[in-house]
Amino acid sequence: MAFTLSSPVTGGAQTNFSSPTYTLAVDTAPTSAGKQYAVSAIGGTQASVDTASSPSRPFTITLMRPPVLRALPAVDGATGVLRNVPMNTYKIGVRKGVTPLAGQASRNAQAWVVIDVPAGADTADAPNVRAMLSLLHGAIAQISAEIGNTVVTGVI
Repeated sequence: MAFTLSSPVTGGAQTNFSSPTYTLAVDTAPTSAGKQYAVSAIGGTQASVDTASSPSRPFTITLMRPPVLRALPAVDGATGVLRNVPMNTYKIGVRKGVTPLAGQASRNAQAWVVIDVPAGADTADAPNVRAMLSLLHGAIAQISAEIGNTVVTGVI
């Protein structure tokens, strides 16, 4: 599988963080169609952030592909139209133990990116699939701090 992260990962800009980095260790993914890494150390200035993943406060990133890649069905002989085009769904998720209220037990927060690609588009229109992902990555990188601010304040 091509999903491979190089460690450390340079984090995106966030309010009150300075040069955040995340050192990764290979972890066990929840499915054989995935890869998972646990944060083993953090770098830069990230006041009050846990320094590593633990069983009670996980800090992991999981990358998954469809368990079975779907192919295009046959074209309808009478109309020449594809009736039902299946999707291949890829997911990238980060799980982080957080405290909902001081003195309370940790709970897991999650963030997922879901990428649905119509079967066949990977070969018939790869440049436009790549353009979609390029814009997604660039937009998230550009507004990383703003996304963090919105999630923390509720103001969009």
